[in-house]
Amino acid sequence: MSAPAERVTAWRPAVPGVAEVFHAHFVEHVYPMHTHDAWALLIVDDGAVQFDLDLHLHGALRTQVTLLPPHVAHDGRAATPHGFRKRVLYLDSEQLPLDLIGAAVDRPGWSDPVLRHRIHQLHRALAQPGEELAAQSRLSLIRERLDQQLRRAVTGPAAVRDPGLAERLRDLLDAHVVDGLTLDAAAELLHAHPTHLVRAFTRRFGLPPHRYLTGRRIELARRLLLDGLRPAEVATAAGFYDQAHLSRHFSRMVGTGPARFAVDSLRRASGTS
Repeated sequence: MSAPAERVTAWRPAVPGVAEVFHAHFVEHVYPMHTHDAWALLIVDDGAVQFDLDLHLHGALRTQVTLLPPHVAHDGRAATPHGFRKRVLYLDSEQLPLDLIGAAVDRPGWSDPVLRHRIHQLHRALAQPGEELAAQSRLSLIRERLDQQLRRAVTGPAAVRDPGLAERLRDLLDAHVVDGLTLDAAAELLHAHPTHLVRAFTRRFGLPPHRYLTGRRIELARRLLLDGLRPAEVATAAGFYDQAHLSRHFSRMVGTGPARFAVDSLRRASGTS
């Protein structure tokens, strides 16, 4: 009888603060005791995990978020014969204050649907080249929520005290439609915390900064397609990672792909059907 299939996928995304993305399906693999120099942020998609952290037994379930602190020994194994599927983000140690390591040792997991959904969204953004601003925005909100969980002080969104901040960020995004802008760079230029920027913009305009920037790029792409440029040329000229990146967002927003949009527009302009 063949051994159960076990799979691992790992990569380093172009997003500051995320040292590694790690997806795995394990059935028989057992982690020996080891440590990391990063925070390991774990969600389980199928099955369950058992692990010892600082000589205390814990479990990670599908409904939970698990955070393993840096420099603390832990192991890991499947809790059932069917194994488990997990997704892990290894966050640079400076993403959370190191004085919270003790709190993570005491309570490394929580049932927090909001946080789990945000982590799922971040994994999706990290798997798609060109979505760095979206990933940075989601990471900022996740970092804030983790800090609150570790301090046992989960609260609602902070009130926005600067009504002009969102407009200044919008102007900055408008000036960088093609070349893009990182969230950290925007925060430095506007002298604001990244999380506060995301919240202020979303509250003011009804969508987060990365979706606004994508919308502006789609507007530019439409104009370029109508000017007769090929989709591959438009993708680069409008600030998308590649043609596939353009096509995914264009179809979602316009209801048709860029190539079909261009062909239909050309036919209408020439009077053919």
